[in-house]
Amino acid sequence: MTAPSLPAKPLEGPATRLAVRDAWTVTKRNLRHFLRQPRLLVFSTIQPVMFVVLFSAVFGGVAGAALPEGIEYLDFLLPGIFVQSAAFRSTQTAVGLAEDLERGVIDRFRSMPMARYAVLAGRTFADLTRNLAVLLLMTAVGYLLGFRFTQGFLAAVGALAVVGLFGFVLSWIFTYVALAVPGAEAAQTAGFVAVFPLVFASSIFVPVETMPSWLQGFAANSPVTVAADAARALSIGGPTLRPVLLTLAWAGAILAIAVPASVRRYRRID
Repeated sequence: MTAPSLPAKPLEGPATRLAVRDAWTVTKRNLRHFLRQPRLLVFSTIQPVMFVVLFSAVFGGVAGAALPEGIEYLDFLLPGIFVQSAAFRSTQTAVGLAEDLERGVIDRFRSMPMARYAVLAGRTFADLTRNLAVLLLMTAVGYLLGFRFTQGFLAAVGALAVVGLFGFVLSWIFTYVALAVPGAEAAQTAGFVAVFPLVFASSIFVPVETMPSWLQGFAANSPVTVAADAARALSIGGPTLRPVLLTLAWAGAILAIAVPASVRRYRRID
């Protein structure tokens, strides 16, 4: 359906301030949608907790032997699970946006005098808020299982910030996927296909050094691995500067490509 030809932006006031206001309005709309579905928050937490319990029980003995002395597998695994769950949840950005497209919600937004990119920014910021809420719940569950941040409060906040940033930039990739792949189911499938190999060919579950040599180069430099290594170093110690800088570099590169590509695609929706 083609949206009516109305002005894309408000007619009065500084454009940036009004664009921020529009984005905040859309963010609140999406957050209210999440609050009406608390089961989404609950199941979003249960799934990664199941991964922690199952992987600890099944692979803890084998993978734990490959870890440096003194590091428990649970402490190694949980920061990686933070990143894994953020990656999988980012595909929900594609699903939510695709559903709004199917229901005509986006067409209603496009017919209003509001900033074009406010719809996309509102979606990704709402998903970032939900991701941070799930992260806090997962941290609480991790503490019940025996996990501890050992590098201090600020480092712990930094670890959660790295994971939040990682999920946020992936949300922009799946924003583009939702605009390019018609249908919520197709968008979800496309997102899963993209995320699945990146998650399992990474340092989330086992050290990269335990992988086949042909896979190590890819795994060591993938955005998932550097984000997991950064979150792990800030959580339980280890080399921090390199993985943090690489995570920031990946985030900047992804945002520099995905944000303008998504906005351009949004403007071309019929």
